Amino acid sequence: MRIQKLLLPMAVSAATLALSGQAMAETWKMALGDAAGGTQYELGTTFADLVEEKTEGEVTIDLFPNGQLGSEQDTVNNASMGILDLSILAINNITPFSPTVGVLTLPYVIQSPEDAKALTQGEIGEELTQNTIRDAGVRILGWAYSGCRRLTNSVRPVASPEDLDGLVIRVPKNEIMISSYQSWGINPNPLAWSETFTALQQGVVDGQDNPYITIDTMKFYEVQDHVTDSCYVFSLQPLIISEGKFQSLSPEMQDLVLEAGQAATEHSYDFLLESEEAIKQRLVEEHGMQITQPANDEQEWIEQATSIWPDFYDSIGGKEKLDQALSVLGRDPAPQP
Repeated sequence: MRIQKLLLPMAVSAATLALSGQAMAETWKMALGDAAGGTQYELGTTFADLVEEKTEGEVTIDLFPNGQLGSEQDTVNNASMGILDLSILAINNITPFSPTVGVLTLPYVIQSPEDAKALTQGEIGEELTQNTIRDAGVRILGWAYSGCRRLTNSVRPVASPEDLDGLVIRVPKNEIMISSYQSWGINPNPLAWSETFTALQQGVVDGQDNPYITIDTMKFYEVQDHVTDSCYVFSLQPLIISEGKFQSLSPEMQDLVLEAGQAATEHSYDFLLESEEAIKQRLVEEHGMQITQPANDEQEWIEQATSIWPDFYDSIGGKEKLDQALSVLGRDPAPQP
């Protein structure tokens, strides 16, 4: 089982749980937007294994990948209403419900796995968790780390923003990500995740952006030829639980669920570091994708995209929230609006 690979021990024993008054055996449902085999699935199966092991099978979790239970934004609504237990979704799909989480999706704030871990595992991550409880009625239990979102397209190599001219790029229905592309001189096409592969296949859009592991898992190499090795946004996918469900659990069970989420998060981080380079190599050698490095160390991309930061200060809770994140990363404060 996957549990043997985890370094973070679970402190809550099955014996403790047995004393907690947990009800009869239960099966929880977990929605995933991505297909099996990616970081969402890795996080979800690890969490499910831990919960099942520590409850001695009293709680089992069924996973429904590939959007079987609705769009990722639908799953936030459903969890908030208590008709879905758990979901793992792209962070940009929770920001419409809890806008302060958008600080983690501003372009070029997170530029590495280390940056992502520092922001999600500290005070900022805890504050955003409390905000999602308040705003959306869901609680973040853990994080999947998928890596930098890389631009892909089926037309030509793209090294600079100017190379985007004439291309139609799919983006999620997220204002920050839409504005990022507009800063590079194009109007992207906001499409639901479930529509993306078909749109690429039919030529409705020329490209999209996602981490290497998602490009591989979703088989985008079948409809995309070129990858730009950029990092304008780091793909984070929170594992959320219905807050009503969480509050219905005994204190001991709440502790167990929180610890399982933390352990699964640590595993997700290690999984990314261990697997990304091999996936990148496979996309080139087995599937024929061409990887292009951004021109001038990505400076044009960075300068143009970070110019939109002030447009979103209000929605993320003020410039000071971004400055706090940048300080954690050892960087200078954001520019004044």
